[in-house]
Amino acid sequence: MKETSPRQAPPEEVLRQALRALEAAAGPTVLLDAQGRVLALGAEARALLGEPLSSGQRFREGFACTEEELRTLLRSQREAIFALGSAQGRGKPRSLRVRATTLTEGNRSVGHAVHLAPCHVDPNTREELFHGLWTQDLRMRRLFRIIEKAARTEASVLVRGESGTGKELVANALHALSARARGPFRAINCAALSPSLLESELFGHVRGAFTGAVRDSPGHFRLAQGGTLFLDEVAELPLELQAKLLRVLETRTVIPVGGREPVSVDVRIVAATHRALRREVELGHFRADLMYRLRVVPIFLPALRERPGDILPLAERFLTELNARGGRQVLRLSARARRQLQEYAWPGNVRELRNVMEYAHVMGEGPALTEAELPPEFNEQARPVRLPLAPESASAAPAEPGDIGPEDIRRALEQTRGNRARAASLLGISRVTLWRRLREAEGAKGR
Repeated sequence: MKETSPRQAPPEEVLRQALRALEAAAGPTVLLDAQGRVLALGAEARALLGEPLSSGQRFREGFACTEEELRTLLRSQREAIFALGSAQGRGKPRSLRVRATTLTEGNRSVGHAVHLAPCHVDPNTREELFHGLWTQDLRMRRLFRIIEKAARTEASVLVRGESGTGKELVANALHALSARARGPFRAINCAALSPSLLESELFGHVRGAFTGAVRDSPGHFRLAQGGTLFLDEVAELPLELQAKLLRVLETRTVIPVGGREPVSVDVRIVAATHRALRREVELGHFRADLMYRLRVVPIFLPALRERPGDILPLAERFLTELNARGGRQVLRLSARARRQLQEYAWPGNVRELRNVMEYAHVMGEGPALTEAELPPEFNEQARPVRLPLAPESASAAPAEPGDIGPEDIRRALEQTRGNRARAASLLGISRVTLWRRLREAEGAKGR
């Protein structure tokens, strides 16, 4: 009996099978021939494009890009952002992240697989990268204009913002845009050193001023001569050092520790704090005269949660940077991961977002970053069981958020040694609710 060979699938079916496999691994995919014409679109690519390109059409015709931009994308195989053309996306302007992989046969290029992913940069809103600070938020872009104006003056600037909002980046921008740009930029964290060491670091010391002072040291003020000195967390300065700093600002001279002769200095001061200095003055923790000296131009950096439209675009930018290092290539965020990123309170702001993206990039696998790859605090149970914090609450049912007072929160944080996630679990509330209560309590103190 003659043996029959297995029936070969038609070329169209082979393409469909290849696209299904590619989309399972890399997300929405379009296959192009060597000339950049569409061979086939995967089902996910059709859904993403809205009104898909047709077979035989040039790929660039569906996007607001030039032939040269498309050739650069196909040649470099790096990620780019292309805006959809007016015929695509049902008339609504959108942008997509686009990345190409060259398909070869032997040493010959036979086409390209183009992978698509949603891009959360709003095409109707101008984005701006300003000295390391990226945004598409209108308030942030207005803030950049204030920084540019302040940089042209010699006025002292006080930058107010939470940890991770980019206060040092603002200080660097003020220096780089100023007439002092060719001079040195020095930075010191006033909360990181003991008072005696901080005094020496700021003003310098002479040989023999204290045990271990085996040689003269100029200090940050003299090292920043002709440039800018950034005083981070200035609200943590001890009162005795505040008086000495005020004298430097008034006389433009420093006296090193152990020295007697004043030394002239020409330095612009940029200070930063996460505290309200006016409140610190009222509490007697900060000198009013120094506050007025430092706060000639106040700049208030918004928290990341106050600019929610920047969260997903920033996450994508960080992923692009991580992809460029090699190894895992994350092409898209899952819908649930996007939702969790948007709903999170971001107490650590942009710095925390960058760290979260790096954690997920390292811990996960494959082209899609999922919610399971985010750090543990993103995947806590929505309604944890409340454990008793005091004997009288031992038999109590889980409390409603409105029943929880500042004392409950204080005891929970003490019991968990400051771990907010565990404290929220003890209280039976979400971490976001706990964070809001802490902010409300801090705001009540500041009034």
